[in-house]
Amino acid sequence: MQRTLSKFDLPKEKYVFVSGIGCSSRFPYYMNNYGFHSIHGRAPTIATGLRCVNSDLSIWVITGDGDGLSIGGNHLIHSMRRNINFNILLVNNRIYGLTKGQYSPTSPIGQVTKSSPLGSIDYPINALCIAIASEATFIARTLDSIPAHMGSVFERAMKHKGISFVEIYQNCNIFNDKAFEPVTGRDNRDDRMVMLEHGKPLVFGKSKDKAIRLNGLKTEVVPYQEGMDAKDLLVHNENDPEPNYAYILTQMEHPEMPVPFGVFRNITKPTYDEMLESQVQDAIKKRGKGDLKELIYGRDTWTVK
Repeated sequence: MQRTLSKFDLPKEKYVFVSGIGCSSRFPYYMNNYGFHSIHGRAPTIATGLRCVNSDLSIWVITGDGDGLSIGGNHLIHSMRRNINFNILLVNNRIYGLTKGQYSPTSPIGQVTKSSPLGSIDYPINALCIAIASEATFIARTLDSIPAHMGSVFERAMKHKGISFVEIYQNCNIFNDKAFEPVTGRDNRDDRMVMLEHGKPLVFGKSKDKAIRLNGLKTEVVPYQEGMDAKDLLVHNENDPEPNYAYILTQMEHPEMPVPFGVFRNITKPTYDEMLESQVQDAIKKRGKGDLKELIYGRDTWTVK
C-alpha cells in the first residue's frame, strides 16, 4: 500500500484509513497519514460521513471477514449499493484471529476451530457475491503472496471513481495457517489460479494449456493452444454493465475450477456523494444558504417550563 500510494501526487494528509475491529484493523497504525481505528463493523459508516463532508480526501476502509461480513455486514452492503466514492479492502483469512481462532463467516464447512470443535456447519459467505449483489462498481480479488498483483489492484481501486471493493486472500499463520495453500501455494498456483485480463480469454496452467468456456451458465475447463480461436472461450469483460458475468466468475472455486484473481467488475455510474452535493447546491440556489440560528429558534420549537 505504501509503494502504491507513493505513485500518486497526493500529499499524505489527504489520505485517510478507517478501520473497524480485528487484526486487519491495525492497518492505520502502519501508515504515515490520518487514520481512524473505529468500532466493530462500522468503518464504512464513518467513511461515508467523512466522504460526504470532504470531497478532497482519498478514503480507504480496512476490514476483515469477521468485522466486515458479520457485525458490519449491513453497513458494508449499503455503502456499496450507494456507490460512495471510497475504497474497501476486505482482508479474508477465514478465521477470527484477534479473538484467538473462532470460525468466521468465510470459514469453510467442517472447519474445526475453538468455537466449532466438531466442525463448522455454517455455509460460508462469498464476499464477492455480496459485492456484486450490492451493485458495487469496482470489484476485485488479490492475494498477499503476490505483492505486485496486489499493488496493481490497489492502484486501479485508487483510480476508480465510486465504490471499490477488494477482497484479499490473507494467510493467518497463527490460527489458520495455509488456509489458501491448496490454491495459492507456489506448487499449485499455476494450475489452480486464473488471472483476469480484460479482453483476453481465461487461460491458465503451467504451460498455459488450459482455458475456460461457458457451457450454458456453467464454466468448464477445455484444452488451449496458443493462437486458438477465442470465439468459443470465455473472454474476460470487466466492463459488462450487467452483473451476471461477474457473478459466474465468483462461482469458480477449487477443486472443480481454478479460482479467479484480478478485477471482476469495473463500471461507472453517479456516486452518492456527487448526487448529495448536487442536491445541496440546488437547495442553496432555490432557498438561499439559510441561517442556523433561525432554524434552531424557528417556529418549530417550544419552551418547556
